[in-house]
Amino acid sequence: MSTPNRVYIARLAGVAVFDPNGDQVGRVRDAVARIRLTQRPPEVVGLVAEMSMRRRIFLSINRITSIEADAVVLGTGTLNLRRFEKRPNELLVLQELLDRRVQIDPGGQPGAVVDVAMECSRSGEWSLTRVAVREHARRLTRRGQLQQVDWDRVRGLSGIGENRGTANLLAVLEDLRPADLANALQDLPDARRNEVAAALDDERLADVLSELPEHDQVEILAALDRERAADVLEEMDPDDAADLLNELSPPEQDVLLDLMEPNEADPVRQLLKYSSGTAGSVMTSEPVILPPDATVAEALARIREEQLSPAVAAQVFVTRAPMTTPTGRYLGMAHFQRLLREPPADLLGGVVVNDIDPLRPATPLPEITRRMAMYDLVAMPVVDRANRLLGAVTVDDVLDHSLPRDWRDRDAESAPGGPVVLDGTDE
Repeated sequence: MSTPNRVYIARLAGVAVFDPNGDQVGRVRDAVARIRLTQRPPEVVGLVAEMSMRRRIFLSINRITSIEADAVVLGTGTLNLRRFEKRPNELLVLQELLDRRVQIDPGGQPGAVVDVAMECSRSGEWSLTRVAVREHARRLTRRGQLQQVDWDRVRGLSGIGENRGTANLLAVLEDLRPADLANALQDLPDARRNEVAAALDDERLADVLSELPEHDQVEILAALDRERAADVLEEMDPDDAADLLNELSPPEQDVLLDLMEPNEADPVRQLLKYSSGTAGSVMTSEPVILPPDATVAEALARIREEQLSPAVAAQVFVTRAPMTTPTGRYLGMAHFQRLLREPPADLLGGVVVNDIDPLRPATPLPEITRRMAMYDLVAMPVVDRANRLLGAVTVDDVLDHSLPRDWRDRDAESAPGGPVVLDGTDE
């Protein structure tokens, strides 16, 4: 194996995994170590890699030919795509050891694990041999000293850790996309998952909740105090917040909505009135809306705003005042490609398109899907009987509600059995 003799595992989190042809297979999410009956350190038997569709698989350490700072390379293109499941005598290094409260030698200074190193022996066996421990600072104004010590000098690594902190685990997870972080949370024990979720800031937690299955959303929200839960709901898109509140009892819905700021709660209340599976129930009530006398330059500036999703930023809806939903009379929409072709000083009123009938709040999801596919649209306006814009249904809304209800739930997916050949090579 062409690789450094010592590898710190936390630094591998998120590193790309490649097959022998140079095609990316997935990304490293953890390392699997087997606990020995003797006093010897645990043996590292492989890595956990996350592939597309959030599937996590096991990669035997014997099939890895190279471990570098920016890439892990496999020696075979034949992979077993069965979903990884931890065995009773195994531990996931990052999930179970990171942040573990430990002590260096009997009577030594207490601290927390920030990383664990694995080393390869002359026989080719990988073991957990070194632990990076940050001592607890004696003063609040100082950061504790970082020590790297042998595995057998650290007390508190065996057994199930209680009272582990979250700072180092959050540091490993902070660069993940919300969907990937949601996926990682599903792999944690419930108590640990709730602890990590509670440590996220409101905006980050709102993004992650939108990517979790409904039952996980409800459990995490229930673990928060009600004021914090209301703050997180305010950070969510109104349609996502409405979907989550729909999973709660009406009395609990009312309590949380009352705790939200009125301007944040009002659009959510409106969405909760619509029947499930209709345009009203899946639309976003905050598309990009401008008046007809706004310029093309102003429209382009709006859709460049970072917080907008690609589907929402793909077009501008043009209406009479007021500009918040329900708006004044709906006039039409302008796709961003059209805006790019027009002089920046031109007015939106001269470039809008209104030759496609808007949706009504009661339009069913199959009809929305058919019409969006027919006209190659990524979003469609939803108007009421007075032709006021109520919101817009985007392609991601349609996909989210067209897939099976449990599509985000990792446990609900069936795992295929047997090895799958990716590139035609033999094991």
